[in-house]
Amino acid sequence: MIKKLCTIVAMIAYMALPNLSLAQDAETVIEIPDMVMGDENAPVTVIEYASFTCPHCARFEADILPQLKADYIDTGKIKFVFREVYFDKYGMWASMIARCAGPERYFGVSKMIFDTQSTWARAGGDMEIVNELSKIGRMAGLEAEQLQACLQDADTLRALVGWYQTNATNDDVSSTPTLIINGEKYSNMPYDELKTILDEKLGQ
Repeated sequence: MIKKLCTIVAMIAYMALPNLSLAQDAETVIEIPDMVMGDENAPVTVIEYASFTCPHCARFEADILPQLKADYIDTGKIKFVFREVYFDKYGMWASMIARCAGPERYFGVSKMIFDTQSTWARAGGDMEIVNELSKIGRMAGLEAEQLQACLQDADTLRALVGWYQTNATNDDVSSTPTLIINGEKYSNMPYDELKTILDEKLGQ
């Protein structure tokens, strides 16, 4: 198991370097889906750009998202889209673990990752961090072999990097969390301010 983990760490550390080639064979082009909560036909769309290693993003997850979900997502008023930002390799690895769970369990796993950010992100070196992230995946019900396959999927990793770069460029994202509300960009803000903006967009 330790030997396998060392191999995974070495491979994904190399793949996460800034000079990663994004070229893919035609047969291996992979479409990266957005992770979405709420009504697809809601009148307002909120896109959150966040990094799993960003402390402000963890606070947004803990303090703002539950209120947003109760007041706007679960009531069909907004469609919420979560897009990962890869400022570092650890955030990328966390994304790979969360996406390994599939769309149905993604937000549950991402919450676990944010809730334990201060633990796994400070676990030590690359191997220790991958091990802690893998523990989160197993707690979410993923098998060790499934996690290993996800972390070793070089084609998906390349696709994720390209997807992130395209999104960040298109929406001019340089910090996290960043919110795009019906096409307009906003920085992080208290919930009361966000609520005011959403109510204005909804015409309330």
